[in-house]
Amino acid sequence: MGSCKKQCVPGEQWKGQFTTIQKSGQCLGCGKTIESIYLSPEEYEFLKENIMRNVIDGGDQYKKTTPEELKRFQNFVNNHPPFDIVIDGLNVAKMFPKARESQVLLDVVSQLSKQNLRLLVLGRKHMLKQYSRWRKDEMEKVQKQASCFFADDISKDDPFLLYATLHSGNHCKFITKDLMRDHKACLPDAKTQRLFFKWQQGHQLAIISRFPGSKISFQHILSYDTVVQTTGDSWHIPFDEDLVERYSYEVPNKWLCLRRKT
Repeated sequence: MGSCKKQCVPGEQWKGQFTTIQKSGQCLGCGKTIESIYLSPEEYEFLKENIMRNVIDGGDQYKKTTPEELKRFQNFVNNHPPFDIVIDGLNVAKMFPKARESQVLLDVVSQLSKQNLRLLVLGRKHMLKQYSRWRKDEMEKVQKQASCFFADDISKDDPFLLYATLHSGNHCKFITKDLMRDHKACLPDAKTQRLFFKWQQGHQLAIISRFPGSKISFQHILSYDTVVQTTGDSWHIPFDEDLVERYSYEVPNKWLCLRRKT
């Protein structure tokens, strides 16, 4: 599980090896601990302020909702205690196409509610009507186990999800497969976009499987950052062999560890 191949970088100043990173964030190649995924309180407040200003208040969300509905949602969130997990209900329900959508959502909510977590499910009003893929009795069970906000069918969920998660505090996680690239692009500079990606990695829970018997399996959120980083005398570079961009919640299995020759 350790390094697989040592290499020298041209110029003979660095030596490198492919390696893996332990769950603690320690590199198996050099023993250094790489950067934490968690934002400092100052970074979190900076990011929250920027998202509220550039995405919630200044973004294009009114093309997909109305100022009145956004205000109704903000009042809804402000009148509830902080949430532990915010769930994009429609997105989650469609993750397993062969399963009934209301059943998938109920499975996720039921499993999380057993952990005494305060849940918020964001949905659309059509989810409350009886269809072949949406059963009223299952949605009633969802509403008994979680706070729910059902927006107009034309509304886009992302601004609501970001607002509720950030308003609840740095402990709050969210569940969606959405990568939120459009919202990242609304942020004013590379530093803020970088903080957003880091926050997203540390707070986005990904559902990776649903087993018979309704057991849901979640991707473990790492304690360390998964971007290129340096300590001056070492570099750690996530290595994606297929050369495609990783999703925010995907974990690189291989890293290149570079150390300055002594």
